[in-house]
Amino acid sequence: MSDNPQISAVLAYVEARERELGEQAGQLRSHIEELIARLGELDAESENLRITRKTLLDIPAPAPAGEPSRPDVPDHPAYQQILTALADTGRPMRARDLCQALDLPILPKNTEGIRAKLKRLVTRGILTEPEPGLFAQPRA
Repeated sequence: MSDNPQISAVLAYVEARERELGEQAGQLRSHIEELIARLGELDAESENLRITRKTLLDIPAPAPAGEPSRPDVPDHPAYQQILTALADTGRPMRARDLCQALDLPILPKNTEGIRAKLKRLVTRGILTEPEPGLFAQPRA
């Protein structure tokens, strides 16, 4: 240091002030690091919420609960006649029984035609086949 007491006092003040400012700067840097970390957390949470919103908006609306989806019945009137006959009897039936209910002659071509239509209705989920050759309306 200098031999001049005034300069020594000023230099001592400068050194003390430098230390004080260094400590304050260190505290501010530490606080800035904490704020940057917190900002990163908030940004990540905000991004997660954005993705969640986008995902929720992309989900298709569910079908109304009051209306169960009905499979499409083929247009041919024979299918309606078959379904009506099954509904009227209220019990499972075989192709031969349906031929009788529909006033069709019991011939192989009629029985096989009815059986093919019944199988098609089973495939579409309109009827069930609880056992081979026995056809019924599904239980509600």
